Amino acid sequence: MYTMRRLLKRRARSSIALTMTLLLAIAAVPLGTLDAAAAEPNQNKKQDVPTFSNVSVHDPSIVKDGDTYYVFGSHIAAAKSKDLTNWTSFANGYTTPGNTLYGDLSKNLAGSFAWSGENDADSKGGFSVWAPDVFWNEHYVNKDGTKGAYMIYYSASSTYIRSAIGIAVAPNIEGPYQYVDTIVNTGFTKETAFDKNSKVDKKWTNTPIPQLINEGKLKGPRAGWFNADGSYANRVFPNAIDAAVFYDTDGRLWMTYGSWSGGIFLLELDKATGKPIYPGQDGTTEDGRLIDRYFGTKIAGGYGESGEGPYIEYNSKTGYYYLYVTYGGLASDGGYNMRLFRSKSPTGPYKDAKGQNAVLPANTKNAAYGNKLMGNFLFDSQIGDPGTGVGYGYVSPGHNSVYTDPATGQMFVVFHTRFPQQGETHELRVHQMFMNQDDWPVVAPYRYSGETLTKLDEKQFIGDYQYINHGSDSSATIKNTQFIQLKADHTIKGDMQGTWHKSGDANIRLTLDGTVFDGVFLRQWDQVTNQYILAFTVLSNKGEMAWGSKFPDMPDMTVVDSVYRELDLGHTSRVTANLTLPKEGSRQSAIIWKTSNPNVISDTGEVKRPGIGEKAVSATLTASITKGDSSRDKTFNITVAPYEKATLTASYPFENNLKDQNDAFANGKVTGDRIDRQGGSVSYAEGVRGQAVVLDGQSGIALPEGLISSSAYSVSLWVKPSELTVHTPTFFGAMDSNHWVSLLPRGPEKDNTMVWSGSSTWYTGSTGLKIKANEWTHLAFTVDRGVLEVYVNGKIQFTGSKFPDVFTSKSGTFSLGVNWWDPAFKGSIDELNIFEGALPPAQVEELAQMK
Repeated sequence: MYTMRRLLKRRARSSIALTMTLLLAIAAVPLGTLDAAAAEPNQNKKQDVPTFSNVSVHDPSIVKDGDTYYVFGSHIAAAKSKDLTNWTSFANGYTTPGNTLYGDLSKNLAGSFAWSGENDADSKGGFSVWAPDVFWNEHYVNKDGTKGAYMIYYSASSTYIRSAIGIAVAPNIEGPYQYVDTIVNTGFTKETAFDKNSKVDKKWTNTPIPQLINEGKLKGPRAGWFNADGSYANRVFPNAIDAAVFYDTDGRLWMTYGSWSGGIFLLELDKATGKPIYPGQDGTTEDGRLIDRYFGTKIAGGYGESGEGPYIEYNSKTGYYYLYVTYGGLASDGGYNMRLFRSKSPTGPYKDAKGQNAVLPANTKNAAYGNKLMGNFLFDSQIGDPGTGVGYGYVSPGHNSVYTDPATGQMFVVFHTRFPQQGETHELRVHQMFMNQDDWPVVAPYRYSGETLTKLDEKQFIGDYQYINHGSDSSATIKNTQFIQLKADHTIKGDMQGTWHKSGDANIRLTLDGTVFDGVFLRQWDQVTNQYILAFTVLSNKGEMAWGSKFPDMPDMTVVDSVYRELDLGHTSRVTANLTLPKEGSRQSAIIWKTSNPNVISDTGEVKRPGIGEKAVSATLTASITKGDSSRDKTFNITVAPYEKATLTASYPFENNLKDQNDAFANGKVTGDRIDRQGGSVSYAEGVRGQAVVLDGQSGIALPEGLISSSAYSVSLWVKPSELTVHTPTFFGAMDSNHWVSLLPRGPEKDNTMVWSGSSTWYTGSTGLKIKANEWTHLAFTVDRGVLEVYVNGKIQFTGSKFPDVFTSKSGTFSLGVNWWDPAFKGSIDELNIFEGALPPAQVEELAQMK
């Protein structure tokens, strides 16, 4: 989605490389070419440990040149690899002049930038060059008459609908590419009009369309391009981004493109020039789909429903053209997910496993359309499971391309993804794909590490599995692991019930709760546990992808012992908040808790802290771990610390000034709409007590450096937002752009009010509610050596542990209403108080009653 791309640009500055994430590689290998030897249960001794070198390339398009694979992506990112597992970046982003791919970027692509993409509207102050596709065109006629060139189809964008697709060529795949032409413009209007922060007149006569009319390629403008008010009819017609090029079986060259708006379109290209062969006149396909004189044939989506990043590849084994599209928003909270349709014709109709057309009818949500290949998921790590960390998973994987090896038939899906608890950090991933018996690609659960399908004995399938069904939704919710067992009698038990049957060398058919799934078993490298494991990937007749990852075979007592060893409550010698007591360990082992003194801590982990000046109290918690007939107890000594008195260190009542009434810190200073921007102004109005400071949405307040420099502190303030915008802070503090704490009236999780911290480690302290605009609300949060409590109007709405220790020195940056990235706060703030130490609930309640 367009606005999410802007978020990517903002968040990218704080992104870091990940070590816990995995690269998904999808390879499709014909079952007739499987390795003959049966694999052993554990191949650690037989196979080398794979290596991975990760890169960040958003919207990657893959192409192979000689023995090297290349990916090209948005924001002029590019990387290369010899093996699809170890990647090296070679582009330099928007650097200009001296741009790796385009030389002098501004001059070279001026033809496209005249319409969109440079220092204009949403790209004000920079560039927006997105989602290119590169291929070798042996038919292209160069200026000197020679044939053959690498062609790059790029997008230049200024708003969610005003964009352009341009082409450039080079003799070498790594460039530099020389501009040729701009071939599709969108977002034009019937009469003169301008976007905010733009000098571009959007009237259609300022596009190349009049020239095409003069050349006889179009008969004239289409009345339907415009709404009744003369604006661009983007619910019917496309946004010119995300081009992808392919050949059909007759050797004809095609380009698919589009994002959200009116859907995904298709244009035939002239092989000698790389330019579109515009239809020239309007019409409909035999099945009733739109054909436009300029934009081409609609093949998917429409009516503003999400759908972007189209990619089409023909598979000679099945005789189908496969259309890949990504739904949802690309940010970590956007629910980005990859979908698939197929057709016997390049022009469609493209349909999913349920036989549904990829082109949507009006007033229809798209979630039920298209085979869902992959969305948010997490093979979570339970207590006692092998490996460390939260487990293995992706968040918002999508905008993929596909590569099929002409020699081996292996298929690979290449995409970008974010990761659980890692915010907007994204990396390139490659997974192998395989055709199931219904000629649908299924995606391997783990990143490609060089694996191939092997002949397997069905006895190896018997055992315990982590199971994930990707479903058909486009939700931001992460699909967590379920537990199933494949039994020797071919039944399935656990969270799902059913049967399983093996056929051929590696094919598997599962029936789970009445739904039939078909796919393959394979052995893959699990980077979390650092071992080869058995996995399956299957697709249902409803178009839902499901994965299984087998646990190593293990007796129940061994499982119990593993849970016993790993079960840990952290530091229990000074407990200050409720404890989270896990109820389940590895492989659905049960954990039951019992306390020796419910007046200290309950069986559910709820603590009762002594008051200020009282002594600490102690109790013992006993965990009984059970799986099958095996069990074991583990005890923990718990000491609950009393509340401690917090000391007021700074107080800003905003009585017509920005002075610290405590006289310990300097006055606040007015900023622009970011911490590091000049300008801005504040005013004062009636507050909760006396006056309050009023921020206009273009200004903020820089607070003194070192306002907090402790692992125990409290922040209290009153807020009255005029507007509630996502990510906008009230109180903000940071050591740097990767270590910060932000109090958000409207956060990224269900729009709830929260304390948010990132981005080296992401932490969400959501209150589960959203405060109201134009009303005074008291907000406070306390931090006590990793324990976070968030209050709304004096009531605790969130308690959590392992909150990051951010303010480790006196050099922290602090502000009200602004940070380095997000929209500034608009509304009033009053009575900001900072404390050394964590306030007890009673004192927070007193502060909330001062109104």
